[in-house]
Formats: sequence, structure tokens, C-alpha cells
Amino acid sequence: MYVLFTVGVMTHGIITAALAGFGTGLSLIMAIGAQNAFVLRQGARRHAVLPVVAICAVSDALLIALGVAGVGAFVTAWPAALTVVGLAGGTFLIGYGILAARRVLRPAPGAALTADGAAPAPGSARRAVLTCLAMTWLNPHVYLDTVLLVGSLAADRGDLRWVFGIGAAVSSLAWFGTLGYGARLLSGLLSRPAAWRVLDGFVAVTMVTMGGLLLARA
Repeated sequence: MYVLFTVGVMTHGIITAALAGFGTGLSLIMAIGAQNAFVLRQGARRHAVLPVVAICAVSDALLIALGVAGVGAFVTAWPAALTVVGLAGGTFLIGYGILAARRVLRPAPGAALTADGAAPAPGSARRAVLTCLAMTWLNPHVYLDTVLLVGSLAADRGDLRWVFGIGAAVSSLAWFGTLGYGARLLSGLLSRPAAWRVLDGFVAVTMVTMGGLLLARA
């Protein structure tokens, strides 16, 4: 009976950590930016969707793994680092949320998605891949979200930090897959600026809430 109870507690802890990682990763990558808009546009055009989605998901998984391994080891050696990272991450998230809220109140010109229905030009698949790589690996926000923020939150899970990281990586795959292959169904909706404002409103609330929790914990 004790063994069953212990297994149940461990299973519950693993599921909870995985779901927390999934939710955290999803809330971070849902912020509308150049990368997400590019994936949406490629999906709406139905062009080079698989390589674009794969690049985004695999890149996030690699960066999350680096964050979980590096930040976890660093915090173990210097526990005060968790406080420093929490303060920096919380401040960043609140700032990011404020920017999202500003986009709700003052949407930028051309914020709506406009899909180009023209036939892809020769060699455009290669350009799409190179563009996606640049948007992913040359974007400093990607490193802040995956390596710093997800890594620091995972470190707080102790022995279950890798489960948390796997959950975050799965959320990335699910999100980019949905963007890429679901965009063709949403191309009409995404042409309306109001749809982007609703999504940015959700992002703003999520970011400010998570930032506040990080600051309070730190």
C-alpha cells in the first residue's frame, strides 16, 4: 500500500511538472513576433510548412535543454542565482506584458496577417528556411525565453526540472505545428487586426501575471 501511494505521488509530481512546463512554454511562445508571424504566413501560403515548423520546434528544444542543464547546474553551485534570475526574469516578463498591452491599445499599422496567395518563386523554400533560421537564432528574445526563463523555472522543480523542460519543448512543437498547419483555416480571421489584439491581450495578462509571481518568489 505504501509503495502504491509513493508511486502515485511520484506520478502526480511528474504530470504536474510536465503540465507546468507545457503551460509555461506555451505562454512564452504565444507572444506575437516576427517568428510567429512568419510561421503563420508560411502556413497560410501552404509553402515550406514542415521545415519551418521543424526548425522552430527543434531549435526551441535545444535551447530549452541548454537552459535546463546550464541554469540548473549554476543554481546548484550558487543558490542566490535563482533570486537574481527571478528578479531579472520577472522584470522582463512584466515589461514584455506591458508592450503587449500597448499593442492592444495602439495596434501597429499592418498588424493583421496578409497571406500572399501567389505561387512560390523558385528557390523560395530555401529562402524560407534561411529566414526561419535567422528569426530563430538571431532573436535575443528566444534566448531569454528558453535559456533564461524556462531554465530558471525548471531549476525550481529540482529533480523534475527535465520533466518540466520536456513539457516546455512539447508545447513548442504543438504551438508551431498548430500555427503552420492551422493557419490555412484561420487566414480569414487573421486578416483582422482585432484578432491580433485579442491574442495580444491574453499575452499581456499572462506575462504580467507570471512576472509578478517570479518577482514575489524571488
